[in-house]
Amino acid sequence: MNDEQPGLSPETRGLEDRLYRQRFGASEDRGRAVLWEVLSRNFLTRWIRPEHAVLDVGAGDGLFLRSVDARERIAVDPSPHALALETAGIRVIQASAVEFADRLDAPVDVVMMSNLLEHLPEKDDVFRVLEQCQRALAPGGLLMILQPNIRYVGPAYWDYIDHRIALTEHSVVEALEVMGFEVLRLIPRFLPYTAKSWLGRLVDGPLGNAIIALYLKLPLLWRIFGRQTFVVARRP
Repeated sequence: MNDEQPGLSPETRGLEDRLYRQRFGASEDRGRAVLWEVLSRNFLTRWIRPEHAVLDVGAGDGLFLRSVDARERIAVDPSPHALALETAGIRVIQASAVEFADRLDAPVDVVMMSNLLEHLPEKDDVFRVLEQCQRALAPGGLLMILQPNIRYVGPAYWDYIDHRIALTEHSVVEALEVMGFEVLRLIPRFLPYTAKSWLGRLVDGPLGNAIIALYLKLPLLWRIFGRQTFVVARRP
């Protein structure tokens, strides 16, 4: 996640950009890349197809888009570092999460938001972001949200200084439904909280792919170790 927030000075935005770039070490970055590769191949393909246009809001380093097989891949992120994704055939829209829809040439089939909403300045911005996603999606298009859940993370939710909004699976679903989305799938406990978790440490190795694939096949492990909520919602 790397989203420019309304009302922040350029200096503050620069500090937040530095936070995102230095938060994870090389080992954790490798683990995150493996996680997205396996997640896209073994789990997300039930919603994302090769003929789809896929957009990632707050794309950051683009690990999700790099791993997904889609007709068109679009990254929304205000950081100039996101422009590096163009070398991977990804279109980059330098805009914040609350004002990107007008920059699209055509509606997309899938919008992804991963670890984004908790960084917004206030709860009203959650609705603004969802409104942008709604405008960006074609009728029947899907919005996928991967989101840390304060109910299961507990006080560690605030270990990151840029976390501003506390959300649970219920508040995310409520916001989606108020905005007119239809929730198709809700997994309250899915992935561990952070790449610094036990899963993040294990996947940086020769067995990383196999470990994540096994985890995704065993929902019992989600209920034990999951701290992030996963939601799939449809624009009517």
